[in-house]
Amino acid sequence: MNRNLRLWIIAVALLTVGVLGRRVTAQTRTTPFQVGDRILLRVEGDSALSDTFTVVAGPALRLPVIGEISLAGVPRANLEAHLTRELGRFIKDPVVQARALIRVSVLGEVTRPGYYAVPVDLVLADALMVAGGATKDARVEQLRVLRGNSSLWSGNQLQTEIARGATLDQLGIRAGDRIQVPGHRDAESTWRIVGIVVGSLATAVGVIALTHR
Repeated sequence: MNRNLRLWIIAVALLTVGVLGRRVTAQTRTTPFQVGDRILLRVEGDSALSDTFTVVAGPALRLPVIGEISLAGVPRANLEAHLTRELGRFIKDPVVQARALIRVSVLGEVTRPGYYAVPVDLVLADALMVAGGATKDARVEQLRVLRGNSSLWSGNQLQTEIARGATLDQLGIRAGDRIQVPGHRDAESTWRIVGIVVGSLATAVGVIALTHR
């Protein structure tokens, strides 16, 4: 086999492994419950246990009469099965529906920017719809997920995950993260401000030069 052809095949194989590795990372990523996360719980036939509850330190779920149920080490995707098993210690054959909710901000070019409590099994594209959807000025291809001062997801890697329907949980998004939708006007506004600053500096320099003649 031609040496160049062998090298090309090896390069393609390594690239494929790298891409698949990134996808597996996103698919298997698990985020632990945090204090302040919310859980929408419905237990058939028990109104006291059918409500939205807040995760407390532990992390744990504090329920009326029953007390605290530990959530330590429980993947958010396995919440319903875990609570069904735990509540089965107190209730015979419980019928449980449970969804983990996180509070995130959806900002930028969306119809209703703000903070929203959304299910962790929601796909990222649907999270934008909770905020009314993208505006006509949105640059959805430049969508970013931010945590503090860092970018958690952006660029082609994020677009790939969106295309395959990744959920907030699979992306590792947690309470306090920000979904930022840039717009066409962002770049224009930035350059306009830069132009104003540069123009002002040029004027100031000109004035100073005239006064020193």
